[in-house]
Amino acid sequence: MELRHLRYFATLAETLHFTKAAERCHVTQSTLSHQIKQLEDELDVKLFDRVGKKIFLTEVGDRLLTEVIQALKQIDLAVNAIQTPPVHISGHIRIGTTYSVNTNLLPRCISDFLARHKDIRVSVEELPQSEILKALENDQLDLGIAYKPDGESTLWFDPLYTEEMVLIVAKEHLLAKRKKVRMIELNNVRMVLLSKVFGTRQKLDYYFKTIAAEPLVIAEMNAIAPIVELVRNTDLAGIVAKTAIHDNSDVCAIPLENPRPTRTTGLLWKKGKTDETVVKEFTNVIRNVLNGTSSNLI
Repeated sequence: MELRHLRYFATLAETLHFTKAAERCHVTQSTLSHQIKQLEDELDVKLFDRVGKKIFLTEVGDRLLTEVIQALKQIDLAVNAIQTPPVHISGHIRIGTTYSVNTNLLPRCISDFLARHKDIRVSVEELPQSEILKALENDQLDLGIAYKPDGESTLWFDPLYTEEMVLIVAKEHLLAKRKKVRMIELNNVRMVLLSKVFGTRQKLDYYFKTIAAEPLVIAEMNAIAPIVELVRNTDLAGIVAKTAIHDNSDVCAIPLENPRPTRTTGLLWKKGKTDETVVKEFTNVIRNVLNGTSSNLI
């Protein structure tokens, strides 16, 4: 196995399109296909399912992708560290992010960034996914830390990590002692969810639609904190990112399955923005923090 095999795999996993992945890797489509087959043969696993012209990551491929992304970023950071001399930069960076990132990851990143670059001003806005994308496209933000956009996008997306979404209920709830809950079991269950403007809610609605389940959405909120609070004090169930409640012992977090809802968080920027030194430096800090942080602290 060589480094290029992992880079080819990561690119194909991101694009799920042989032609696009081959173009990014600057190889022919047949070369890319051959390299992926070599990797699958060497690992003795199937990394992609092929259905007609469409390809999908297998469960094994999805697990491998998480590890490969972190490994490649660590290698790139190490190479960058020895090739790039320290620079003094100044200016202003505008960042848009979601609740879980703003609560758990971003404060640490900003602290490390300002310790290195004292002449930089940092502005952070906590926004729904749709507003982050719009602000980036309109040059109102320099960098977004949010979820992978569905479908085609004019923005670049660089995945950072994939996180699990879990069911949360009060300790007295009927489902509180369950080790796992199938999503179909949430049919007609009283729930509180994010409002429909949020990408997370749209993804959950898609999951429910694919299994023909219809929860009773009694309340909709525009932030995670009030969802957790409402779950704690009522009979309503909620679904949030596991990282959003890891310090909260007042509610029960239960894994979901069939399907297992996940979301991929990453960096979003408008094409050309990574040429700006401030943005480039901040993204390097984010990757350094993630590489030095255990997954339960993300």
